[in-house]
Amino acid sequence: MTIEERLENMERELGRQKRRNRWLLGAILLVVVGLIAPVLLKTAPLQARAQVPGAVKEVRANRIVLEDENGRIRVKLIVDKYGPGLRLYDENSKLCGELSVDKDGPFLSLLDKNGEIRAHLAASEDGPFLSLMDKTGKERAVLAETNYSALLSLYDENGKIRAGLEASKNGPSLKLNDENGKISAVLSVFKNGPSLGLYDKNGNVIWSAIK
Repeated sequence: MTIEERLENMERELGRQKRRNRWLLGAILLVVVGLIAPVLLKTAPLQARAQVPGAVKEVRANRIVLEDENGRIRVKLIVDKYGPGLRLYDENSKLCGELSVDKDGPFLSLLDKNGEIRAHLAASEDGPFLSLMDKTGKERAVLAETNYSALLSLYDENGKIRAGLEASKNGPSLKLNDENGKISAVLSVFKNGPSLGLYDKNGNVIWSAIK
């Protein structure tokens, strides 16, 4: 057999192999479409199916779960009796964040690796507020805005408010409390000028100054 004949045989064999590969690829695509299409068509609305056969315009469900390549849950999109919610999970499938909407309004919660809520952001009818918690889940700081003023409150490890900063239409004020949550000092700046007051443990004024 000459070299020319060998080359011709090789070309014919390559051509047959390409045709077999095309047929195999086509068969695989048909199988995949056959498996997926019924599922998509069940979730697709009737109107979308009528307009474009086989095209999915929207998917309707009350729970969608996304997993990573190891089968661990990473995202959940749900709608239950409380409202819609989006939940995010870490690599160990532990909840680390949630965005939800309930009857009081939308809120966002961020959790640490132990499952404790460390930050909570919400928007209610009274106004938005941000809460920060320590590792035990106790609230340590709150930033809020209402129809009357903006507030910043700081709490100790026992849940007692120790400092409060407020800015209202009357002016700003700073309040400092003792370990029992009672006022010890107040610094204010109102229309009439600044004032400073010091209090004893019973709440009685022991010193004050007004300019």
